[in-house]
Amino acid sequence: MKILSLITLSLCLALPVGARRQNIIFETDMGNDIDDALALDMLYKFDTERQVRLLAVMLNKDGDFPLKYIDLMNTWYGHPRLPIGRCAPREKDIQPAPSYTQVVVQERDSLGRPLWERSLKDYSQLLPAPVLYRKLLQKAKNHSVTIVSVGFSTNLAALLDTKPDDISPLSGEELVREKVDRLVVMAGNMQDPTSREFNVVGDIQACQAVFRRWPTRIYVSPFEVGLQILYPARSIETGFGWTPRHPLVDSYKAYLPGMEDRPTWDLTAVLFAVQPEDFFTLSPAGQVTVTDEGHTLFSPQPDGRHFYLSVTPDQARRILDFFVQKTTERVRN
Repeated sequence: MKILSLITLSLCLALPVGARRQNIIFETDMGNDIDDALALDMLYKFDTERQVRLLAVMLNKDGDFPLKYIDLMNTWYGHPRLPIGRCAPREKDIQPAPSYTQVVVQERDSLGRPLWERSLKDYSQLLPAPVLYRKLLQKAKNHSVTIVSVGFSTNLAALLDTKPDDISPLSGEELVREKVDRLVVMAGNMQDPTSREFNVVGDIQACQAVFRRWPTRIYVSPFEVGLQILYPARSIETGFGWTPRHPLVDSYKAYLPGMEDRPTWDLTAVLFAVQPEDFFTLSPAGQVTVTDEGHTLFSPQPDGRHFYLSVTPDQARRILDFFVQKTTERVRN
């Protein structure tokens, strides 16, 4: 298969890296895996370093504890006013099982007080993600927003379906075309066409709609990429000695009590969104099709708007080193 060089990769991205601070909106199914929390940690740090401007965190699953957990993380990392979007309504709710989000939100100190501060009082007042998207995109400069989606496609499909309103005279699809530079998603499996990847099958119809209708380029970090890069649990045990307690450390230990290494699916999508020219190999242009069973199929097309990532063993090693360095950086909360 013909692979684009890193130089070509840089040229094909609509937003030149380093030309301006990127606006990023993060889509997450927080709590289903620990890589969501690790990816969000990286985004906070990229924001602090002024590589990106994190505009919002959108939750694409149901439940109060994931919302409270995102608020907790926003507060601890020094972003108490960062907007959070609730999951858009869907025909069948995806009710989360108990997860590290609940464990960490409910942690108490020796006096019985909440261990981690939160900034919001009434989570029912949070805007549905499609409404918050419209507000943020309406204010943004043209082609200035990168969306990173590491969960279900529910909110993105709902955004495309929104109609002109008092926020904007544009439809959702028109707003995306005008304001969004690119969409980076963790989804699918490009090596195994029989695979049914979790983020896809969580809302197959929404995923189909996004790959069929999304009007900007889509960059896919597939299942096999994160599987090749295992985050080392030893970094959780040894890399956070600069603070007595850390919500990310508690989250990892709650999710993996045995302290196993874990694939970095969501982290790869964030890294590509922020530093696309440094670490990955890019496929030729093409079209991703999602079948009714949830399989993801890629067909090269010269005028296609879809690309997927892959990594060599050397790239995987460099990416892992970067992840460990970034996630264990000292932060001021």
